[in-house]
Amino acid sequence: MRKKLTGGAFIVAASLFAVHPLETITGENSPVNHTAKDVHTGEVVDRVREQIPITLVETIDGDTIKARVKGKVETVRYLLVDTPESKRPGMCVQPFAEEAFQRNNELVKDGSLSLEVEEGPSRDSYDRLLAYVYVDGMSVQEMLIKEGYARVAYIMDPPYKYLKLYKTDENLAKKNKLRIWGTKDYVSYKGFIGCVR
Repeated sequence: MRKKLTGGAFIVAASLFAVHPLETITGENSPVNHTAKDVHTGEVVDRVREQIPITLVETIDGDTIKARVKGKVETVRYLLVDTPESKRPGMCVQPFAEEAFQRNNELVKDGSLSLEVEEGPSRDSYDRLLAYVYVDGMSVQEMLIKEGYARVAYIMDPPYKYLKLYKTDENLAKKNKLRIWGTKDYVSYKGFIGCVR
């Protein structure tokens, strides 16, 4: 009986290690390496991304946060996504803006945050840091797109590592008419059309 329990415990431990490999906690300034996983097939993708641990300071809106990055507070604008506006000066509050803000806020407060930058320009014209943001290793951008809170946008300096994946997720959200995709002609190539207030 003891051999069966010990063997069973070993199998469980091995399974957990395979699903959640041990990571070395190296401090806020040190990058964390993760192997990317294709969310559709579950297969490990043959690319390693370098992620920098960050600490949330504030959620700004559906596609922007303030975070402590390497000891400095930065405004971080999510790469390749756009959510409806709620806080842009001189602009109305657009449908789904509050929902996108709430969902983003839920995601970034739900675990350990890290970011990854592309090889191209790392800042936009407002001096915001452009990055992919992760919570417990899962892409915040991808979740917002898949759930219909965001569209793929601002493709300025291709190639982008995750553009194809994000477009696939966006097409699935469109097909299922999720949130921003549920109102005919609400999403345009320039952004979102319409106001709540």
